Amino acid sequence: MAFSYCDFIQHEGKDTVHRDYHDNEYGFPLHSDNELFARLILEINQAGLSWETILKKKDNFFKAFDNFDIEKVSRYTEKKIEKLLSDAGIIRNRLKINAAIENAKRVTQLQKESGSFKNWIEQHYPLTKDEWVKLFRKTFRFTGGEIVNEFLMSIGYLPGAHSSHCPIYKRILKANPLWNNM
Repeated sequence: MAFSYCDFIQHEGKDTVHRDYHDNEYGFPLHSDNELFARLILEINQAGLSWETILKKKDNFFKAFDNFDIEKVSRYTEKKIEKLLSDAGIIRNRLKINAAIENAKRVTQLQKESGSFKNWIEQHYPLTKDEWVKLFRKTFRFTGGEIVNEFLMSIGYLPGAHSSHCPIYKRILKANPLWNNM
């Protein structure tokens, strides 16, 4: 039987960095564009690494990327990129850093076209996982199937973040994730 994230938290993960994320963030709807952008960039940075690595560096990411202020990130210069590449508190990967900047530029464009990043996502809802992946790959950099799936589950657009037997599941339902309205 597969061991879910919820099972991991209940057994081995209860005293780890995963606990707070599982109990208070994972699967809960996000509303601000900066929050959505931050989650997307954290998911991108997780590629090839463990989520635990990202959770341990999460505060550093927020500090290094100006709290994921989309407008600021979209204007990063080569000097800022070099500063990020020398910051041991984050993932120092040029491709991922460049993806964050290019994706911030793309989000600012989507905000102009759709009113907000959140509106853009909701205008496409619901799609199948494959359709979401195709849309994100066409729109953003460094967004493969696993990144897109985890991003959308983690922000309440796709079900599956929590098992129905998980105590957090009921809190997720009270937060009214979009997947529960279909």
